[in-house]
Amino acid sequence: MKDFILMLAEIINGLHDLIGDMTKNAGLDVSDKDLHLWVFGIIGILSFFAIHIVFRMMAQYSITAISFIYTFTVMLVLVFAIEIQQKITGRGQMEFDDAVVSLWGFILFFGAFLVVKGIYLAIKKLVNKKATRS
Repeated sequence: MKDFILMLAEIINGLHDLIGDMTKNAGLDVSDKDLHLWVFGIIGILSFFAIHIVFRMMAQYSITAISFIYTFTVMLVLVFAIEIQQKITGRGQMEFDDAVVSLWGFILFFGAFLVVKGIYLAIKKLVNKKATRS
């Protein structure tokens, strides 16, 4: 887990330096905070547009899929926050496998929810079909 985070940090630091160098070479006098404002603003709004399009298409079929994606995202942040907290406090071990197993737990329980929901909808459909025949 530590190696994975360090690798990600190295990639982000490299991109940070590259963008900083590009702005200096372009003759722009921007601070680190200015770069953060622009870079995250652009990444955020482009992500929003892409996600908005996908979610609008998904909403035509099922809100459950949108709820899953949102919940999975929250779980991803929570799982990694807990793993990082374990490293900082020394309580427990920060391991990538723990994060993966935690997310699999959510996926397993969500799958069980879908099975129960499917059974409920199938029974509901059968009951409605029998009610319309009477």
